[in-house]
Amino acid sequence: MNKNRRKVLLIYTGGTIGMVFDEKLKTLVPVNFDKLNSYISYIDQMPIDIRHISFENPIDSSNILPKHWVKLVDIIEKHYIEYDGFLILHGTDTMAYTASALSFLLENLNKPVILTGSQLPLDMIRTDGRDNLIAALEIASAYKDDLPIVPEVAIYFENKLFRGNRTSKFNAENFDAFYSGNYPVLAQVGVHIKYYTEYINKPTNKPLKVYKKLDNSVGLIKIYPGMPIKILEDILYDKDLKLVILETFGTGNAPTYDEFLKPIKKAIEDKKVILNITQCKAGKVELGRYATSLSLENLGVISGADMTVESAITKSMFVLGNFTDKNQIIRLLQTSLRGEMTDNE
Repeated sequence: MNKNRRKVLLIYTGGTIGMVFDEKLKTLVPVNFDKLNSYISYIDQMPIDIRHISFENPIDSSNILPKHWVKLVDIIEKHYIEYDGFLILHGTDTMAYTASALSFLLENLNKPVILTGSQLPLDMIRTDGRDNLIAALEIASAYKDDLPIVPEVAIYFENKLFRGNRTSKFNAENFDAFYSGNYPVLAQVGVHIKYYTEYINKPTNKPLKVYKKLDNSVGLIKIYPGMPIKILEDILYDKDLKLVILETFGTGNAPTYDEFLKPIKKAIEDKKVILNITQCKAGKVELGRYATSLSLENLGVISGADMTVESAITKSMFVLGNFTDKNQIIRLLQTSLRGEMTDNE
């Protein structure tokens, strides 16, 4: 590799962006990344040394599991010193989950870890994959004064760079597929790339610390009018679950009638942690603002503030996997660890 060029490791997990149509098989097959320039002819003109690693068996992102997040951490840890940045090609459906999980598993991250994908395969004429891949490579290799411009886990899609653990997929049809309702974009791509450095994590001199434990004993309940109480009870009383996330209305509101509150009260008495996040794509939980959330607060339900559901789930798995003291778990869940939430006040 040329010492004067930035080095980026491209990691293909699976997903549309790494697929092309095979005329003989009449189906989509993974790209041969050794011949990436046959699909993007000008990629060789970029001042970047690109190497690639692919999952041995690329997977649809709907099949992503915590073990795959740990596998990505293993790859990044193994090659962290050698490369200036990392670009993960990933299916869009669970990209926000993977980005959120990686942000927690990679502490003191001091290099860009950028995720991107596409809505159309790379060899289609109108594919969004080419532009996403080129811009994401440029961002993953972007340094100023020998310091990384984006030393965090981020998602690049359709001209915007988002903090990974603040992002959700909200559109399955348009190229503009991702949304960050509670945090500004980190960069905007047009004629130039405009970085909003005031919103980007600052480089740190601390050594990278990786975590490889996740505990998926996390339940999720989306509250809706008229929901059968049995649904609430089945999840809250499940002995294999240590933590349950409630997706509530508005600023953390939920029904206040006894039949609804009783199983929540019992679950908390049984030492379960109950985390409250809002169903809204923007805004935050404010326990006690209305009487309909005060009841939950009085029972011991804790606020997830403005975390996305993807971030709340992966953060819960991370915290449960690496900490055992319940008071510490509750404190960490309510504290911003990687910029994933606005701290509760």
